[in-house]
Amino acid sequence: MTDVHNKDPQRPADTTPTAMPRAAHLGFPREVDRLPLLVGAQRQLHQLDGVLQPLAKAFADAGHELYLVGGSVRDALLGQLGTDLDFTTDARPDTVTRILQNATKNVWDTGIEFGTVSAQIDHWQIEITTFRSDSYDGVSRNPEVQFGDTIEEDLIRRDFTTNAIAVRLMPDGSQEFVDPLDGLSALVERVLDTPQAPEVSFHDDPLRMLRACRFVSKLGFQVAPRVLDAIKDMAEQINRITPERIQVELDKLMLGPNPEQGIDLLCDTGLADHIFPEIPAMKIPPTRQLRHKNIYTHSLQVLRQAIEQEEPGEPDLVLRWAALLHDVGKPPTRAPKPGGGVTFYQHDLVGARMVRKRFRALKYSNSFTRDVSQLVYLHLRIHGYGGGEWTDSAVRRYVTDAGPLLERLNMLVRADCTTGNPKKRRHLHAMVDNLEDRIAELRQQEDLDAIRPDLDGNEIMQILDIKPGPAVGKAWDYMKQLRMEEGPMERDDAIAALKDWWEKEVTDD
Repeated sequence: MTDVHNKDPQRPADTTPTAMPRAAHLGFPREVDRLPLLVGAQRQLHQLDGVLQPLAKAFADAGHELYLVGGSVRDALLGQLGTDLDFTTDARPDTVTRILQNATKNVWDTGIEFGTVSAQIDHWQIEITTFRSDSYDGVSRNPEVQFGDTIEEDLIRRDFTTNAIAVRLMPDGSQEFVDPLDGLSALVERVLDTPQAPEVSFHDDPLRMLRACRFVSKLGFQVAPRVLDAIKDMAEQINRITPERIQVELDKLMLGPNPEQGIDLLCDTGLADHIFPEIPAMKIPPTRQLRHKNIYTHSLQVLRQAIEQEEPGEPDLVLRWAALLHDVGKPPTRAPKPGGGVTFYQHDLVGARMVRKRFRALKYSNSFTRDVSQLVYLHLRIHGYGGGEWTDSAVRRYVTDAGPLLERLNMLVRADCTTGNPKKRRHLHAMVDNLEDRIAELRQQEDLDAIRPDLDGNEIMQILDIKPGPAVGKAWDYMKQLRMEEGPMERDDAIAALKDWWEKEVTDD
């Protein structure tokens, strides 16, 4: 078929796509640089025949069109198609619901006020949205939902041209490629550009500026110069977006293959100054009197080295945030060292507090905030280990304080070594290896993952003949500290130790 182009991104082309035979290519131009995309898309979309053709026939029988659209088409072109499929149609939501209910029992309409009906067919999660031609109030990002009549009208309202490509699905299984905004060329050139003028697009929905950073992380693309300029000029408008929505986009950015690139764009455009100012604050430059490594560059390198330790296909959001923010407390704690040099005294403690404050402002869950801030707080702990001088009790404290974060903490420590000195690097990694061996040895002897006093609260009250109150908690804390120092104790020894402590406690009082 003929490829549909529109060199003016302000206006969709007035053209009708032609039919593509089922066994043919998708109708893209056969330039050599596009062939890999064509082959990947054809292979990916053929996997969907069992879903696409029955759906297309059901909509055609009802007198409506159906298109695969947006991220689904983009990902198919890039050979990265997942299990979430996005469609658009001229059918109104009630008609879409009826058609889907005839195809599957798993249908839900939680997004129907925005024209979206969702369903599950086999292992595919699908969303079908009626053509939209929304208008925006310029205050929030919430549009006044208006249904459209044409696919071109729907595509031009989307965020980026790479997401404004559609494939019309025919009941006989053939397909038509619809690209009035030349999104394919943007994919080939690996550029993010907006269908409309970026100032219009971002004014309608400022979250799209943050989505640009997210797609840079996910796809490794560059933003078009006019898009970069618009984000810089309009960064302040990100304040129209709720913290919850910002959090979602930030996490998607952090989970991408190239989060360092997304973070760089976030900082270079000024967006970070409004939503996470602690990150660009790490760009504090060293001075002649205060010489130190570039904190921001170091933090991005630590993030990359943490990612390299993850299991393939299993990005760890807690680890990634902790790696990026582990030194976030350095700028406010930077001070000259007596006799020359620089110190960042207690930057681990200060950094943990800063993480908690920012994550609460962004509405992160308490458990997620606690995990990231605890890793930031503990990331220097191992440096007291030296050449293995820690006692068993110190190792127990390290394990207990890290709790379920122990593996992540050791990964963070390894990632935090960015020195170019091979000897120093080997020394740090050997230190972590040695500590992990010590932990393994102690685990063979005792349950390090559940260190608790040898006597529980009820036993303490019975042995000391006291009632519930602060004294029980104090006794429990003493027995836990004793457990840390001495390891597991025989019951008789634990009772004797408790009584000795209690006698001294009562005498002191």
